[in-house]
Formats: sequence, C-alpha cells, structure tokens
Amino acid sequence: MEGALTTEDKEVRSPLKRKREVDEVAVERKILIPSGLESSLGESGEESFHEVIKYGALTLPAKHYDPDTTVPIGSGLQTLEELLSWKRSEANPFNVATVPPANREPPLANTPRRTLVSHDMMGGYLEDRFLQGAESEAPYVFYHWQYIDVFNYFSHNMVTIPPAVWTNAAHKHGVIVLGTFITEWTDGGKMCEIFLKDEESYRAVADKLFQISHHYGFDGWLINIENTLSETAAKNMPHFLRYLTDQMHERLPGSMILWYDSVLENGELKWQNQLNQSNSVFFSACDGIFTNYNWTEESLESMKAYPGGDGRLADIFVGVDVFARGEVVGGKLETKKALELIRKHDFSTAIFAPGWVYESIPDKAQFRQEQDKFWSLLSDFLYVHRHSSPLPFISSFCQGFGKSFYWRGKREEDGSWFNLNAQQLQPLYYTDPLEGGGWLGTRACPQEAWSGGSSLVVEGLIPSTLTKVCARMFSLQVPLSTRTFVSLIYKPSPGVTVSLELKTSDANLCTLTASSVQPAVLGEDHQLVRQFNQSCGQWKPDGWTVGCSQLELQGCAVRDVCVSVQRDGGDQDTPFKCRVGEIMILDAESLFVPVLPVKSVRVQDVVWLRGDDNLYLNATLSWDYPTQLVRHFLVYWRRLRGPDPRIPPGKLDLIGRAYSPLFRVTELKVPEAPGLLELVVEPVTREGFRVPESQWGKQSLSYSEEKTG
Repeated sequence: MEGALTTEDKEVRSPLKRKREVDEVAVERKILIPSGLESSLGESGEESFHEVIKYGALTLPAKHYDPDTTVPIGSGLQTLEELLSWKRSEANPFNVATVPPANREPPLANTPRRTLVSHDMMGGYLEDRFLQGAESEAPYVFYHWQYIDVFNYFSHNMVTIPPAVWTNAAHKHGVIVLGTFITEWTDGGKMCEIFLKDEESYRAVADKLFQISHHYGFDGWLINIENTLSETAAKNMPHFLRYLTDQMHERLPGSMILWYDSVLENGELKWQNQLNQSNSVFFSACDGIFTNYNWTEESLESMKAYPGGDGRLADIFVGVDVFARGEVVGGKLETKKALELIRKHDFSTAIFAPGWVYESIPDKAQFRQEQDKFWSLLSDFLYVHRHSSPLPFISSFCQGFGKSFYWRGKREEDGSWFNLNAQQLQPLYYTDPLEGGGWLGTRACPQEAWSGGSSLVVEGLIPSTLTKVCARMFSLQVPLSTRTFVSLIYKPSPGVTVSLELKTSDANLCTLTASSVQPAVLGEDHQLVRQFNQSCGQWKPDGWTVGCSQLELQGCAVRDVCVSVQRDGGDQDTPFKCRVGEIMILDAESLFVPVLPVKSVRVQDVVWLRGDDNLYLNATLSWDYPTQLVRHFLVYWRRLRGPDPRIPPGKLDLIGRAYSPLFRVTELKVPEAPGLLELVVEPVTREGFRVPESQWGKQSLSYSEEKTG
C-alpha cells in the first residue's frame, strides 16, 4: 500500500529464538531419514512401530518447516507460478485454522459501521510464523477483538496467507480474517498482464485464491493492485473481482473480498483517497473498498454524496494510517481525530498498522499499558459486538503470551512464551471515573494467572458515597440453559466482598433492557459442586477462591458479565484490587457428559538429527478428537526401556501443548539406538477438566541403527 513500510524500511530485529536451541559447540548435524515415514495406532489395535535409522537428505518442504529444527512455520507465496501450481496435497498442514467464526451480535452483515484492522507489522511473519508458538520476551499481540469486525493480515508477499494462530484468535471472537493479494510496481505489472490477459487466466487465479482460503480456513482477500494496468488488464480486473467474489460467496458463506483504492478504471495507478467515478467499477464488483489515507473531510462529504456508494456506506472502509505518513488526519495517538470524522459521515474504517504502538515504544515491557491507552482513545468511535455462540462460555483471560505458563494457579512452566492459539475470549479493558472521586478499571496482568499467561485485574477506588461498584467484564448475547452452572475463580483484596453479577434479557429480544441477577451460591455438598470438583480432579487453589453458583431461568440470555465489589463496612474511600482467574458459564447437564477418548495416534514425517553426540527425534503426531471439545492437548514422551529390558520405564515428560489434533515434535533428545519410547496425548477439556489416563492416546516407537557390512 502507498505509505506502507517495506521490509527494508523497518528496524532489523535480532533473530527469533527457536523452541529449543542446540549448544553452540555442537558438531555439524547429520540428517537421518527413517525407512518408513508413517505408522499408526488405529482401530486395528497395533501397539507399536519400528524405525530403522538411515542417513539421507531432508525431504520435508523447506517453506513449511524451519530447516534447522523442522519446526512448522507459515509463509506466503511470492510468484504467480507458485500460486498457480498450489495444491491442497502440498499445503502446510500446520497452518490450517481449526476454529470457525463464532456467532456474534449483531452479525457482520447487519453492522452499519464496521471496523477493519490491517496488521502490517514489520513485513509480517515474525514470531507469529512459528505455528506452534515461540519463545518471546515481549511479542506484539492484539486482544481488543470486541471492537473490530474484520482482521487483514498484510505483507508484501504476492499472496499473504494469514498464520493460523491469528485466524483462530480472531474467529474465537467472531471476527473474520482476510489474506492479501498484492502486485506492485514493475514486476507486479508483468504479473497482472499475464493473469488478466483473458477470462481463462483470471479465473485460474481466482480459483486458486478461493482454494487457499478455503483450505486454510480464513474468510477472504484484500486485493491490492499497486501498478499500472494495460487497457486489457484494466478491462478484465472488474470481471476478475466479480468472479472471485461470486465464487467465495457461493462456497464460503460470510466471506469478503475488498478492493484497495489504487488503480483507476483506465488502468492508471493513482490513489483517490475516496470512492468516486474513477474507481467505482471495482467497488461494484466486490464487497467493499479500502480507501487510501490522504483524505480530507471534503473527501468524505463528496464520497457520501456520490451516487455509486448509495446504500453501501458500510462497505466503504476509510483508511487510517496509524503511522501518520503523508498528509493525513490524526494518526499515532491522535488517530481518534480521523475516526471522529469517519463516523460523523457514517462510514466504516480500516485502521492500518496499529502495530505502531509496539514499534514506537523503546521498552516493549510497557506494551500492554500503551496498547490499552491507544484503544481507549478510540473507544468512543468503536462499537462492541457481542459474543453470541451457545454455551459453554469460558475464559481464563489468557492473551496468548506470558512470562510463565500457569495451570490452576501454579506455574507449570517457566519462561516467556507466545502462542495466539492459547488466547482465550478477551474481556473489556478500560479505566472509568466514578462519582465522588472513585474510579474503576480492568487490565491484564502476567504476574499471576489461573490458567495460561495472564489474569484479569479489576481494581479501583470505591468512594465514600458508594457501598459497591460493578465492573463489566464481557458484553454477550448468549442464551442460557434452563439450569446454568457458573464458576468464578478469583483472589480478592482485604476489606471487600466479591461476587458475580449477570445481566440478562429475553434470549430472542436482545434490545430489551437487561435486568441484573446474582447466581445462587452453591455449597460444597451440592450435587453440581461435587460433580465439578470430581471433574477437576485433585487440586489445591492456594489462595484462590473458587465460587460455584447456579441460575434457573427460562428463555433468557446473558447480556453482561460483571464483577461486583462491595466494601465490607464503614463509609470511607476504599481502594481495592481483585484478581480474576477464570469464569465459566455452563449448561449444568454438561458436567455429567462422559469425556471421549483420543483415537488413532499416528506418526508421520520422522526425521532424526544427530548433533553434539546426541540423537534427536523429529516427528509429526496426529490423532482423532473433536477440537471444539478441548482447551488444548498435552503431548508427552517417556522411555519404555533401553537395550537392557530390566531397565524400568521412564517418567512422562511434557513436550508441549497442541491446539488441534496435530503436533510437530522437534529436537527431542532420545536415548541412543536401540531404543523404545512412547508418545502420549492427553486432552484437556474446554472446561479445564483433565481426562482419565485410560482415555489418552498412546503410540510406541522402537528404533535401531541400520546394520552395515
């Protein structure tokens, strides 16, 4: 895009850490390929498979795997030839999104003023290219999903395929995701002349774009042509857009194709900064336009009066460059000025490169604070959409990164980590003044968590004029079951009492004024609490309060989830800080549904590495389990025996967490051959319940050196 930073323009950062690094003194590695690349433990009851280690060349596609570690990575496509030769059978299995878009209220089609975020972060494919996560002290993360409707992953690859971690995080929040198809300058012009020369050629490109988005699970494309077009190419461009849009709509309901304001109807490269007669032919052929950034209020007035946009104001996304390059309104911490004018004239907006917040601060540890500040400045001109998928509703407030990984209030693993697949449904983050000099705010905190990398801190000052305050955490439109079980896990500060307050309305009439209800607190001997505790297994909350309650309502939906904080006594100003670890709202009957077993653990693409006098296993595990029922899977290994059968089995060691039934084991140090080890998959349910070991998936692998001579 005009004004977008190229890779060369951007700050060069130090190389990313890999999942595990081999000693720098290690000798040069030898790559070994096994005799058989796939074995499985399936319904047949097969218990193990054997590998004979052989030397050979690495056969895994370099574009899908880090060449040193075989860690799965995401990438785009660089050339037209690469696009046209794309095949599902050769696609990256680790970059397939597994989370469908959640239901939301209002639906995107009924949202009158939409917000798009275009993620242009230093050329793209940074830590987020590591599809199973990375070690990162302070990564860029987006978590204000309730404010936006569309997320565009942007880079200067010809075909930018969004990393699945972004698609999964966006879809959890009801936000659709667009990849980018871009051609630029001289080389881009040559590509356009080839694929726009006739109907057969542009249909072939459109078909591939649909196949890619469908296979990888994202929802459409931003089409960004930044080069001059010949007469023939300019004439065929609207036909290409219409064909692509029709194909996407027919085969992928809810999809979107946007056109970037760059080329004119006659093929000239000339940014208009608005919709007008010169570019409306492209707007008419697809779902909307993303305008360039150098507009004025007069541009907006002219565009609103333009007949070609009549009835489609929501489809006009007025571009805002947060970096404030060129002659723009606002930008940086004054981006609010641009949004105020855009909303005044009833347009949608496309916020380009909000990663400016991250790139502009020298101390990345301050990112959360600066990110919250930036979005709070815009909040008056953003519109919260409500999560409306059926129960269960669960969040531990994890943002997809942290200084440690917590499980049930304890550190399960130390060390900084980043994996957007782990991001849970995000609450509202804000700081509001109260009457009488009080205040109330919410923020994420990585210093302590119940599950994942962060908890929600609700803090403020209860003024002497009030006895309690109520902090809204979530805005929803979620239908409740006849009997609803609610769990709230928290740590209160002294001097206050914390309780949960829900605002409900008629499930089918979300415009009704919501009424507040407090779920009835349940005692330890209640049937639901006993079942809940039994499902959780052995645990020691260690300072956390686990409150269980229930609601019995007919035909209601929860509208707002709030934490009520009440002063215990007196009438003095009372400061407080309450840490909320997790909220769950469940159909009570779901507590009694038996868990499913993991089936058919398969091992594929085995590669052995030898370095620093050790043997390392690399392999892809896959298995069968409904993804929508789990929070994550825990993947373990253990040595079953060595050359001496009298050696007892080793203990289970955690390798990592998987967020789909697919996981790449990389650089796992194993005993020298001959050996026998076991790979184990444990599902953790979406409620956080551990599954009995009898339901885990297991596969054993024996291996030996190739005999020579």
